[in-house]
Amino acid sequence: MTETFNARVLYRAVLLAAGLLVLGLLFRQLTTLLIAVLMTVLISIPLAAAANWLERYRVPRPLGALAGLLGGLGAIALVVWLLIPPFVDQTNEFVDQVPGIVDDLTADIADVTGSEPDVVGDDVQSFLEGYTDDPDRFLGPVTSIGISVAAVLGGILFLLITAMYIAIRPRPLVDGILSLVPPPRREHGQEIMDRLRASWIGWIQGVVADMLISGVLLYIGLTIVDLDFAILFAVLTALLVVIPYFGAIVGAIPPVLFAFTDSPGKALLVLAVYVAVQQIEGNVLIPLIMSNRTKLHPALIAIGVLVVAQLFGFIGLFVAVPIISMVMILAEELWVKPTEERHGLRAASALERVSPEAAAAEREPPPITEPPDSQRGQGLPVE
Repeated sequence: MTETFNARVLYRAVLLAAGLLVLGLLFRQLTTLLIAVLMTVLISIPLAAAANWLERYRVPRPLGALAGLLGGLGAIALVVWLLIPPFVDQTNEFVDQVPGIVDDLTADIADVTGSEPDVVGDDVQSFLEGYTDDPDRFLGPVTSIGISVAAVLGGILFLLITAMYIAIRPRPLVDGILSLVPPPRREHGQEIMDRLRASWIGWIQGVVADMLISGVLLYIGLTIVDLDFAILFAVLTALLVVIPYFGAIVGAIPPVLFAFTDSPGKALLVLAVYVAVQQIEGNVLIPLIMSNRTKLHPALIAIGVLVVAQLFGFIGLFVAVPIISMVMILAEELWVKPTEERHGLRAASALERVSPEAAAAEREPPPITEPPDSQRGQGLPVE
């Protein structure tokens, strides 16, 4: 009997390990597809909101979704039109100054390391020649996932068209997803989808506000410290703030290195500007805008970004917050609340902070109070 039991346990363990291995392989293969589907849904949400708003004025949904798409592209084009002329001028000027910047940076590195400038230059040159002589070292990771300009443009066009069709008729897709849920739980499934939609809309609004505020603050700060190409660095960093916390850190590296070629003092000033803006973003923008709209704790966002980067790679960083909010909402609705209900506890939100004292106070029975002196000794009324 014991041998049969052990064989059964071993058989289940082997099946479990094989299942996890297959699931892991499928997950790695389907990562890009999952990210594309999520990005399509995120794009369709504001388009559906625009179609719903225009539908009140008797505008057909197809026209409303198309108007929302054209309006979004027009807003992006307007921003590009305002930024591109100085952006292109500063970019061209920056490219023209690259040889001198490299020479200055080489001399500074030589001073720090104690090596001769020619030695540092030779090391840098040999490092770059390792990629120019063997392009596969540089192009290998890119070509392995099939990324090219045409593929990216085609993928973006496909996402936009698919998102517009979803916005025109979202109900069949929603009903199709709800049909996978048992009938008694479909109302709950609709509530979960509504929560996901509200959280993702809040993330989109927060990202737009964070980009605008961070970009303006960085441009003002870099202009005050008299850093050349201020608008170039501010725009690049503003685009990276879609990655909470870490985007601003990555965006600070190029301007600090560029300022270092001028003087270490200017590099410190530029670093101070980025630290100040990052503090405003981390302590004001993300808690007040991003966290309040998505109902996620700032620390959870920071840790979740690292986890998403490990699971989905670099491209997953741009939709890290929607992935984190989806995981938290599903965990709360499908596990936390049912567990609390089974134990007779209040169904507290997993995304809200509830103090232990408040939870304990709710579980305690009401205290027994003594009756007033006038009612002491009185029994039940006798008819």
